[in-house]
Amino acid sequence: MTRDLALLPKGHLHLHFEASTRPLTLRDLAAEADEPVPSWADFADFSDFQDAYGDVLRLIRRPEQLERIMTELADDAKADGVVYVEVTLAPVLHAHLFGDDAAVALDFLLAAAQREEERTGVVIRAMIASARTMSVELAIEDARLAASYVGRGVVSYGLHADERGFPAAPFAPAFDIARDAGLLITPHAGELVGPESVREAVEVLHSDRILHGVRVIEDAELTAEVARLGVCLDVCPSSNVVLHVVPDLEHHPLPALLAAGVTCSINADDPLQFGPNVLEEYELSRTRLGLTDEQLAGCARASLAKSGAPEEVKARGLAGVDAWLAS
Repeated sequence: MTRDLALLPKGHLHLHFEASTRPLTLRDLAAEADEPVPSWADFADFSDFQDAYGDVLRLIRRPEQLERIMTELADDAKADGVVYVEVTLAPVLHAHLFGDDAAVALDFLLAAAQREEERTGVVIRAMIASARTMSVELAIEDARLAASYVGRGVVSYGLHADERGFPAAPFAPAFDIARDAGLLITPHAGELVGPESVREAVEVLHSDRILHGVRVIEDAELTAEVARLGVCLDVCPSSNVVLHVVPDLEHHPLPALLAAGVTCSINADDPLQFGPNVLEEYELSRTRLGLTDEQLAGCARASLAKSGAPEEVKARGLAGVDAWLAS
């Protein structure tokens, strides 16, 4: 018997808001802007991917378009069996639509998320992320903004963009602000840079979760330490293939990480650019990576237990995972 993965309750913890845009919606945005539709056959490296992300951002020109993306994000999550989304937001990217005020942009996005939660039942909370390619001072501003929204829809604080040449350690003061406010610490690490990036996230930033983190497998001692600490890796298999972190799915380290006792969740990252949604990532993890239903259920448990979801959402979701596995 093969259990239906769409019925497995799961959290989605590594999803960038703008890259959740549906391809059809992207075409509509391009038509509204009288611009060509962006297309990507492949990415030579992460810099190409960043350019592609910029192509999407440039087409978002009205607040109503942000609302459409949030509506479709919630619908897609529900169809995939997702009960909780912790979506990565960078309100500074949309501040120009709201009088150059990032807080007003964040208010708008969180209000849209709340309406979709009420409509669909999918609980949506936000991770505010800073770009590590920007200044520490700007990251501190982001962290203070995120901290001021604790209890109002923001549950975690992260760091994204190109790891190469941009270590995380200088951003420790921003993470201190976030941690003191009660936010989960959720930086990207161990994607473009090896285990030293993961070590920095663990030992300097004291991460609760690490987005990606897969290159920790290159250091057995550090892998064991991550497993011992219970730091969750929010893994995105297809993303790692498309951005040449691994050569193909069959060589993805997720099975080895799970075998080493590392807690992992399964995520889509940027489905607009990389293709699969989160349900398809679970299906690929079954068919191409060989994960058993017990392992897939374990990843779903991690995606709820290690999230910033309300406790009742966690409890209900975890009970659903147990019921799925017992079916």
